[in-house]
Amino acid sequence: MPKPIVFSVIESPAHPKLSALYDEMGYEELQFSSIRKAMSALKKHKPDVIVAEFFYAFGTNYSSNHISNLDPLLITLQKYPDYQPELIFMVSKREREFITKLDGQYVDYFSEDTVLTQPVTSEQVRALL
Repeated sequence: MPKPIVFSVIESPAHPKLSALYDEMGYEELQFSSIRKAMSALKKHKPDVIVAEFFYAFGTNYSSNHISNLDPLLITLQKYPDYQPELIFMVSKREREFITKLDGQYVDYFSEDTVLTQPVTSEQVRALL
């Protein structure tokens, strides 16, 4: 039986090192340095869990209809109606208030129950896995 897969999207130094936890819990971890790379990997792999950081789009880095770095990933997941991975998002205290905006747009994919405020510990992630 194949191991369950976790996509670990590490876009900043604030992302905790969780490889040992994933290994201990029997997950195969695939690490990506950007949301775009994780989205591309969805063509070959269907992860059971996606762990990523939320960054609010204060500036013009994202399209005007996107509020964060996670929007493209959530839009891509909507293309697979029979597939819904567990999503664990990490957010800074400063940006916590903005992640609630995802709830209205991606209600089928996003739950505030799986949002962790940084700094995040491996025990917090373990509890969600």
